[in-house]
Amino acid sequence: MAIRKDTSLGEIKISDEAIAVLAGGAVTESYGVVGMTSQKVIKDRLNELLKKENYSKGVIVKNTPNGLVVDLYIIVSYGVRISEVVKEVQKRVKYTLEKALKMDVDSVNVYVQGVKVVG
Repeated sequence: MAIRKDTSLGEIKISDEAIAVLAGGAVTESYGVVGMTSQKVIKDRLNELLKKENYSKGVIVKNTPNGLVVDLYIIVSYGVRISEVVKEVQKRVKYTLEKALKMDVDSVNVYVQGVKVVG
């Protein structure tokens, strides 16, 4: 489901994959995040980190009347405070999407799929 915006010059369509790349970039820049993973670990049999071109498997975007709802599936680094990492990811993704898309973000839901020791 692409997001549509009407402007005085015409219509703009933004794909979910483009939004996923924006959100995924913001997530992977956050402290304590090792990377993103698929939301369907059992179905996809992937508990591995997603590369930039596959962020759409770890990001779900829904357009609601109140704004965008974004679900993120991440893996965090061992030894970090998970609640602080999640708050930082939520803030960063909300800011990045609102600034880039000029749309309200209603909520950013973060699902921690695993913890990985980074050495």
